[in-house]
Amino acid sequence: MPSDLHTHTIFSDGSYSPEELVAAAKNIGLVYFAITDHDTVDGVKYLYENGLYPDKGIKIITGVEFSANNSDHDIHIVGYNIDIYNGALSDMINEISEARWARFSEIIQNLRNNKYNIREADVLQVAGSSRSIGRFHIARALVKKGEFTTIREVFEKMLGKDKPAYAPRYFPEVDEIIDVIHQSGGQASLAHPKLIGDNSLVENICAKVDGIEVFYPNHQPQDIQTYLDFAKKYNLLIVGGSDFHGTASRFVDELGEFTIADELAKKVYDLSIHN
Repeated sequence: MPSDLHTHTIFSDGSYSPEELVAAAKNIGLVYFAITDHDTVDGVKYLYENGLYPDKGIKIITGVEFSANNSDHDIHIVGYNIDIYNGALSDMINEISEARWARFSEIIQNLRNNKYNIREADVLQVAGSSRSIGRFHIARALVKKGEFTTIREVFEKMLGKDKPAYAPRYFPEVDEIIDVIHQSGGQASLAHPKLIGDNSLVENICAKVDGIEVFYPNHQPQDIQTYLDFAKKYNLLIVGGSDFHGTASRFVDELGEFTIADELAKKVYDLSIHN
């Protein structure tokens, strides 16, 4: 049976509610399953506070995905088996959330200065339950209003780095993220290392984390071998996942298109403080 340790819900930039995502995971027969929303644990909290976690039909791993500060590379760290009510974790999430809202307002103003008819309310309507408002939500709102044809076009013309409406974002440091994940009782794993684009930097981070996402939709066999070698060298958990968002995005369209072996996911699940 398969497992998936990298998914997103409407509480960040996915399009499935937590219960919809869990139901879909159960329906296709996933055994171990992690919700790893960007900069929030509200999706997992929703399940817990509504009596939907834990679930007898599937082994759910609590997770979160943080973006780390680096001017040249896109670095993401996933925390597994975290205590969703940990104070240090909540503080970091709140700090990131406040910075996101400030950036959100700045981008909207930049768009309006460039004569685009967009308001914060338009984006919030698209974002729904998400507290992690980002450029993707803004792009969706612009497409919905007919200002652009596709989300890609929005990024290419306005929201991409150095484009007219772009605004810089606050990111915590790699070491800060790892420390907070550890304080919350979790394991820190480097997400989609190929997307970083620099394997020397990847190896430097491997010396600090507990795991690495070896298996990912765009990883080719040579990439997988490189990251397996890093995992062996630094005694890391070997993880993987689809990065499913619920809509056609990145590399998968449907949950279950990309999975990992249960024995790998079980090693992560067995470290849970709830076992």
